[in-house]
Formats: sequence, C-alpha cells, structure tokens
Amino acid sequence: MGNYKQKDNPKKSKIEEPMAAYSTRPSVFNRFSIQDDYKLLKKAREGVKTEVFYSLADAIKMPEKTLASMINLSPRTISNYRDQEKELDPIYSEHLLKLINLYNFGKEIFGSLEEFNLWMERPFWSSQEKPIDFVSTSGGVDLIYQEVEKLAQGYPV
Repeated sequence: MGNYKQKDNPKKSKIEEPMAAYSTRPSVFNRFSIQDDYKLLKKAREGVKTEVFYSLADAIKMPEKTLASMINLSPRTISNYRDQEKELDPIYSEHLLKLINLYNFGKEIFGSLEEFNLWMERPFWSSQEKPIDFVSTSGGVDLIYQEVEKLAQGYPV
C-alpha cells in the first residue's frame, strides 16, 4: 500500500472526523426497549434497577413523583430501593419496561417526545379521559400502544 500523505501539504490528506456529540451512555430507549414479549417478561422477572426508572423520568421529562404513581409505587419506595441497591419487583419492572416501549414507539411515530407527550395529554374517544390516564396499569399501556399503532397506520383515534 502506498503512502496517502501529500508531499506538498500534509494537512490536506488528513482525514478528520466531523464533530459529533457522542454520549457516554446510550439512551434508556436504546438500552431497555424490548419488543419481544418473552424477552421483556424474562427481564422483568429478573428485576430492573432503579436507575432505569430515573433514566426514563429524565428522558421523558416527567417528574419522578408522577412516573412513580404511574407504576403504582411511591417515590419514597423507589428511593429506598435505590439506596439499598435493590431491583424493582417483577410487576413494577414489567410496567416500567412497557412504558419505555410505549414512549420509544411514541417518539418514533410522533417525531419527538414533546409531540407524543402532547398527544398523551389530549382527551380522546369522545370522552374526558386522556391516554395518560390509562397507563397506570400494564394493560392500559398495551391499549395505548395499540392506539399509537393505529395512528401509525392511518386510522383516526
């Protein structure tokens, strides 16, 4: 192989990587979005670290107290779990993982988390209930995920 440096001006042949913002940690969506139901349930049975909870709250810009109430835990309980370096119980882990999937999918379909959050706060089904009202149960998360899928396919919701 030949030398690729130019004789007259070595700076011209220097290949520089464009400036890019590399994050030191992948997002919570990249690390914990599990589309396979079996893998999701298996991970939930192992338990999820409380750091996943805090990462999700940060990623979706939701107060920890609000997110904790969504998965039916008190913020103090989650704080105690973190202090004791204890994983969340399977039922809370599953709910949290499903919320990660929902918000990741919503971000993909709506183009941004901000737009998805706006949709989650808008009443639908000709009622006063909003999508965010349904996500306090695992089945509710599944229902809202299906509604987002319908929107992605062009069905009105």
